[in-house]
Amino acid sequence: MIFRWPVRVYYEDTDAAGVVYYANYLRFLERARTEWLASLGFTLTALEAEHGVVFVVHRLDIEYRQPARLYDALEVTLVPTTIGKSRLVTVQDVLRADDRLASAHVTLACLDPRRWRPARIPPIVSQKMEAQG
Repeated sequence: MIFRWPVRVYYEDTDAAGVVYYANYLRFLERARTEWLASLGFTLTALEAEHGVVFVVHRLDIEYRQPARLYDALEVTLVPTTIGKSRLVTVQDVLRADDRLASAHVTLACLDPRRWRPARIPPIVSQKMEAQG
């Protein structure tokens, strides 16, 4: 199942040429991951407070294909591909209609924020991720 999150390109997202600055795609990806977790019933603050874990980006590989421009209506997608004991791998795309503008493989590590060490993804969290994936 593909999670989809709409994004509008604002002036602050663009560079002097009027295209989305490359680093801002990472913001779009982050927002979609945050909203995906929320759609599963887990806000970032609740994950930390109730489950004692946080997710951090461990690795990111992104390919930029086409530029997004001011006022474009985009869609950021997310598909979890691997749900391990303490890591999660997702594939995310930034789309404008049928055009794929950027594609990313994102590996997230689940950590205990008190010790900043790897932690198991809580079973209730991984079960909901797997049910959606």
